[in-house]
Amino acid sequence: MSRAGLRRALARGAAAGILLSCAGWLVAQRGYRDILLPPESPWSVHEPPGSGRPSEFVLARMAYTDRYADQMLDMRPWQIDTPAAERHFLQGLQRLSVIDARPNETYVHPNDPEVFDYPFLYVVEAGHWDLTASEVERIREYLLRGGFIMFDDFHGSEEWEHFMNGIRQIFPDLPVEDLDADNEVFHVLFDMEHREQIPGAQMLYSQRPYERDGVVPHWRGIRDADGRLMVLINHNMDLGDAWEHADWPEYPERFTAMSYRLAINYIIYAMTH
Repeated sequence: MSRAGLRRALARGAAAGILLSCAGWLVAQRGYRDILLPPESPWSVHEPPGSGRPSEFVLARMAYTDRYADQMLDMRPWQIDTPAAERHFLQGLQRLSVIDARPNETYVHPNDPEVFDYPFLYVVEAGHWDLTASEVERIREYLLRGGFIMFDDFHGSEEWEHFMNGIRQIFPDLPVEDLDADNEVFHVLFDMEHREQIPGAQMLYSQRPYERDGVVPHWRGIRDADGRLMVLINHNMDLGDAWEHADWPEYPERFTAMSYRLAINYIIYAMTH
């Protein structure tokens, strides 16, 4: 998306503060919340070969209005771990599947007309969203017209309640269900009977795989009237960090491998249902 397009995707008067220069992206990628991490320079400032080319699949991250809209932040919640997370993952998607994936990410706001061009949306830190009425209406329309949203990287009971405030606005009457290991979405390509909590990089410092009071991982979903999963929720997990640190020796390989396989299953499910 162009810089002008990204400005349109960012809500209201905070837009100018949300757009960062390439140098700003680099600085942001060096920190995980308040903890400094190794620099991610090539992932943050250099477009991979083939960026922007026509392809079968484009990984689109959804921009949304957050509950800090009146504050100037270095990075909005929806921007966490981008673009390093997507660019690592898209390499794995090309390697582990036959999907023709564009090697770079894009960003889209629910109110952008082109949101319907992307059958799969990736949303992070939705425990901090604060949707406008127009965003609520457009997300509902997007999902009921066949779209699929994967939620990731939000933790604990407080963030869950903020997330559910948005979900109740979008679908007041649809239940959120826990997905068992035998659910189709966990077997469309890789068999994922064994699943475990995928932690963020904070685990290396906190020595625990969870954040806040999010001790138990949950895989949850919302179905449409035909039984199609249109929302996949990874709660108390951080697949994006597992992607982002795929080549970081300190981060356990088994979590990155699991996060790649889960996300590839979700994408194939979304593209075939």
